[in-house]
Amino acid sequence: MRTPNRSFQITHAEIVTPTGIIHDGTVVVEEGLITYVGSTSGMPSDSPASASTIDAGGSYVLPGFIDVHVHGGLLEDFSIPSKAAFDAITKLHCSQGTTSMLATTMTMPHDVIDEVLSEVHEYMSNDMPYAQLVGVHLEGPFISPKWPGAQNPAHIVPPNRSWVEAWNNKYPGLIKQVTFAPEREGALELIRYLRKEGIVAAAGHTDASYEEIMAAVQVGLHHAVHTFNAMTPLHHRNPGTAGAVLSTPAISAEIIADGIHVHHAAIKLLAQVKDNNNLILITDAMSAAGLGDGEYMLGDLPVIVKDNVCTLKESDNTLAGSTLTMIRGFRHLVQKVGLSVERASEAASLNPAKLIRIDHLTGSVETGKQADLLLVDRDLNLKDTWVKGQHFKA
Repeated sequence: MRTPNRSFQITHAEIVTPTGIIHDGTVVVEEGLITYVGSTSGMPSDSPASASTIDAGGSYVLPGFIDVHVHGGLLEDFSIPSKAAFDAITKLHCSQGTTSMLATTMTMPHDVIDEVLSEVHEYMSNDMPYAQLVGVHLEGPFISPKWPGAQNPAHIVPPNRSWVEAWNNKYPGLIKQVTFAPEREGALELIRYLRKEGIVAAAGHTDASYEEIMAAVQVGLHHAVHTFNAMTPLHHRNPGTAGAVLSTPAISAEIIADGIHVHHAAIKLLAQVKDNNNLILITDAMSAAGLGDGEYMLGDLPVIVKDNVCTLKESDNTLAGSTLTMIRGFRHLVQKVGLSVERASEAASLNPAKLIRIDHLTGSVETGKQADLLLVDRDLNLKDTWVKGQHFKA
């Protein structure tokens, strides 16, 4: 449900900000922008006459979640693009606390990626009614044939700067992240281009050694996709991609916090070695998100979902995305991994905003930013979501 009033105030809240929690705090929103964040006792007396008041009753106010790696939901997939599909996906994830997201592709033929970029560009040029698409994450097709995961090996190609450059020239600023195998021929040239253009250069689905990752870091690689999954693992004599991610502060790390892809102890280790800017919660959600057990599609590959575990139908239990939502991942980080609410909020909101360079607009509860807000009770259940001040009841 959505309401048109974009001016309101939330009082008596535990407000999670970049500098800590404001106890018994108030957030004032005017026409979709945050105009005051502070104590309830010190709130301004000249709030807009049209502003409604929500008494949080001690619940948390968090910044809206930002998912930089999400494929779909409610039977829809960004790789099969249409306005109806985008509406369904963004509505589902908005209902689970996501206020901004990257439309994430699969390893697909060139012309299919063309179509996705065209459709997302068109969708973003109009008013978006739910969670906001803020760009595209190309997960492939430049990955390793040795680590395809749930990507279709038939569509894998070597890193190709000319493809990405042509897409970026046609749709400036649309591509926010490219995931590829940095050990493959052409990868270093691609990294240099991505860094020059301000696009996230991300290692994923990779057979890279520790040394190959470090060589890539030297030219601008700075992000790891679904850490620990679809990459060479850590061994004490052969650190691999995972060892490079763990030991290199320059690399920020995505994590799928669903209790299926990564054990909570491994997430705890990752959180301990990453500073407050470098841990990023993602869902990697596929078309089955928001639904139950059954048979679904991820890109053009069939997937079986049972007890929230997604695996390729024709495989030996290869994981194929997830049915995770951001609020569930947030709870897992706090309740199972043991992160503070503030640290989990950074991983879910501010850090991804910084990664894709939208932190001047959103990602934290601060004056001047969009009112992308969540009201979450003390048991970490989502109660309300606001996107640019528009209210959506959870």
